Amino acid sequence: MWFDIITIFPEIFSGVFDFGIVHRAIQASLIEIHLHDLRDYTGDRHRQVDDRPFGGGAGMVMKPEPLFRAVEELTSGAPETSVVLLSPQGRLFSQSVAEEYSRRQRMVLICGRYEGVDERVVENLIMDEISIGDYVLSGGEIPAMVVVDAVTRLIPGALGCDQSAERESFVGGLLDYPQYTRPAEYRGMKTPDTLLSGNHAEIERWRRRKAIEKTLRRRPDLIEGRALSDEQRREIEEISKDIAEAKRD
Repeated sequence: MWFDIITIFPEIFSGVFDFGIVHRAIQASLIEIHLHDLRDYTGDRHRQVDDRPFGGGAGMVMKPEPLFRAVEELTSGAPETSVVLLSPQGRLFSQSVAEEYSRRQRMVLICGRYEGVDERVVENLIMDEISIGDYVLSGGEIPAMVVVDAVTRLIPGALGCDQSAERESFVGGLLDYPQYTRPAEYRGMKTPDTLLSGNHAEIERWRRRKAIEKTLRRRPDLIEGRALSDEQRREIEEISKDIAEAKRD
């Protein structure tokens, strides 16, 4: 997969992709990441990428000309490229969006800045607008890092063990179940006996129940929006009842 990142601060990315899973994916030629300084696509001696908004108001707006030049040059001969604007006004980035992006061949990520970008860019160049949360950052660089990392993890071969991605939080709409490792007992705190039993069917049942339980406690909204089978509904109702009783105790 190929990522083109358009930014006015390419130096922000220095070192970010030089470690961990993203770095290994680059070394294995599973992904390519190319940084592009938006100022290189300006046409004036001041390399201006922003200007005052028409109609007045605070702040500056990213100009259309350099963004059109950059996107048109990067997508020339690559019509399947997805052009995404990182913006607090976009749809919320989620695991399902990351899965959607992981099936793309090439993406251009535009890091918004200032008060936003000229609306003509949004209407004519952008295929998707993404936010990583309901808060405002100084720019789209950190969201771009988030998108690249989340998407890269889903590319076959990037994790070394593809099952790791299948079992992570938010896959299937639930938080991940609790994890334990050696030692089996630490400072009097013991690993649940089920995980030490070697009974794989029981372990899977324990993990499923604990994933539901954790989601109900921490992110019940994830379950409220899911389509559930009768069996799943009964299990969730049973666990919800157990949680309520534990709180009363």
